[in-house]
Amino acid sequence: MTKYLCYCLFLLPTLFFGQEKYPQEAFRPPMDIPIILAGTFGELRSNHFHSGIDIKTQQREGVPIYGIGEGTITRIKVSLWGYGKVLYIAHPNGYTSVYGHLQKFSPKIEEYIKEIQYSKKSYEVEVFPDYGELKIEKGELIAYSGNTGGSAGPHLHFEIRSSISEKPTNPLLYNINVADATNPTLESLFVYPLSEDSQVNNSIEKVQVNFTKQNDGTFLAEKVNAYGKIGIGFIGFDRQDMAANKNGVYSVSLSANGRTYSSYDFESFSFGETRYINTLIDYDYFGRYNKRIQKCFKSPGNYLNIYNEIYNNGIIEISDGLSYNLDLIIEDLAGNKVQVRIPVEGKNDTPKDAIKHAITPNFVIAKKPNNYDLGVAKVYFPENTFYEDFYIDLAKGKDTVTIHTNTVPAHRNFTITFDASKYSAEEQKQLFIARLDRNLKPSYLNTYKRGGTFTARTRDLGTYTLAKDTIAPKIRNKNFKEKQWLNNYRYLSVHISDDLSGIDTYTATLNGEWVLMEYEPKRNTLTYNFDDKILDKKQCVLKLTVTDNVGNTSTMTTSFFRK
Repeated sequence: MTKYLCYCLFLLPTLFFGQEKYPQEAFRPPMDIPIILAGTFGELRSNHFHSGIDIKTQQREGVPIYGIGEGTITRIKVSLWGYGKVLYIAHPNGYTSVYGHLQKFSPKIEEYIKEIQYSKKSYEVEVFPDYGELKIEKGELIAYSGNTGGSAGPHLHFEIRSSISEKPTNPLLYNINVADATNPTLESLFVYPLSEDSQVNNSIEKVQVNFTKQNDGTFLAEKVNAYGKIGIGFIGFDRQDMAANKNGVYSVSLSANGRTYSSYDFESFSFGETRYINTLIDYDYFGRYNKRIQKCFKSPGNYLNIYNEIYNNGIIEISDGLSYNLDLIIEDLAGNKVQVRIPVEGKNDTPKDAIKHAITPNFVIAKKPNNYDLGVAKVYFPENTFYEDFYIDLAKGKDTVTIHTNTVPAHRNFTITFDASKYSAEEQKQLFIARLDRNLKPSYLNTYKRGGTFTARTRDLGTYTLAKDTIAPKIRNKNFKEKQWLNNYRYLSVHISDDLSGIDTYTATLNGEWVLMEYEPKRNTLTYNFDDKILDKKQCVLKLTVTDNVGNTSTMTTSFFRK
C-alpha cells in the first residue's frame, strides 16, 4: 500500500502538468465483441450520474473480459448489490480501470478471492491487494461478464478513473470506438418562469412548448410570450448505432441572441457531487411522472462542476417589447447533434392563473436543523438535508406517519424515530420501520432498536410505519432432489425467499464444514460450485440456515450422493 501511494505521488506532476489529452493508444477495448452501449457516461440515474459505460454482452453472461492495459489489481469486491463482483486495475499512466457486474474472475483471481472468502466465511468481501501482488498484462483474461449486483440484465459496467483523484472520465475519450452516426433525440421542451413576476404564455407555471423539424434538419419551437426571469428544460436521449437503448446525452448548450447562458458536458465529474443530479433535474416532475426534465439553468443548491460556461445561472431575463432567439443544442461525443430554436417575445400580461403556494403549518429552512413530533414518531432533518426552503406536508396516523411526498429531494440522510414501547419485548423483535409504496406495500429500513425506541435513517420522503414480520424465510432445493446422485453436476442450487423484511444472513455447511454459497438476490438463489472440491464422502449432507432482517430463522438439512 505504501509503494502504491509513493507511485501515485510520483505521477502527480505528470498528470497535472504534462498530460494535455487522454491517451489514445494506451488501452485496448475490454472485450473482443463489438462495443455496443446500453448506457453512456454521465447518464441520469436515480440520485447519481452513471460513472461509466454499460457495454452489451449479446444478452448473455460469460463473455471474456480482458485488461485494457498493463497494470496491477488494487481492489476486488464481491457484494450483493452495487457493482456485484468488480475489479479495479491501476495502470502505470495514472489511470484505473473498473469492471463491474462480473460473473466470475479469471482462474488466478478466482483462486485468490475464494481463499479469502473461505478464511472469512463470507461471500461478500472487499480486499485491497498489495501493489504488484496481482499483476495484469495488456489483453490478459481477467474475468467473465455477468449480471451480479444491482444490474438489470447481463452487461459489463466499465469505467476509467484517475488513480489519484478517483474522478471517473468518459471511457470513450480513450479511443474506445463505438459506432455512432445517430443524432440525439429531443422528446419534450419546457419553459420555466423563475421569479414571482415572471410568466410564460400567460402562466406562472412551467409550459411545455411544441416544436417542428425544419428543412435544414434543425427544429423550430412555437413562439413563446414571456416576461421576467425564465429558464429552459428538456427531456431527451441519445442512441448509438445498432442499439435501441435511450442513453444519456453528452453535452448541452443554451444561448440567447448569440450569448451562451449555459454549457455543460459529461467529460468527467466527481463522486462527491453526483447526488447533486437532483438539482439538475426537475425533481418534482420526476417524483410525479418518473421522467427527468434536464434543466439548462442552475437551481439553488446546485454545486455541480460540470459547467464549461454559465452566465446568470443560465437564467434569461425577458423584457417587455423585446424579441429573443434562444438556441438549445444537444450533442453526443461523436459530434451528432440536435438543435432547436425557441423564439421568445417579451410580453408583460396579467397571468391567467393566480400564484399558488402550497402553504402548510410547517416550513423547512434548509440551512437549519428541523425537528418534528408526529405523535407515534419523530423526524429530524439535519441542516442542509434539503437544497431549498419549502413548506413540508406532515400527517400522523395511529401507527403511520406521512412525511411529505417524494417530490422533494433530500441530499442527506434524515432520521425517523418510532415509539414502540406499547409492544411487548417479543413483539418488538418482529417489528421494523418500513416505507410504504403507492400500493401500501412495506419495504424494510435498517432499524436500530434501543428498548422501545426504533430508529432508521433514509433520504426518501413518503409514508412510514411499523411493520411486523412473523414468517421465517423459505428454503427449497432448486436443481436437485433429496438423496440424488450428482456426479455430473457442476453446481447445486437452492432457492431462498422471505415475504416481508428480507434476507439478512445465511450460512451453509457440507458434511459439517463451512462452504461458500454465492447469493444472487435478484433470483433468490444460493449456488455451491463443486469445483471447490471439499467433498470427502460419497454421501453429502448440506445444512443451510437462513435468517431474515428481524431474526426469523429457517434451517434445511438435505443430502445427496457424489463421487
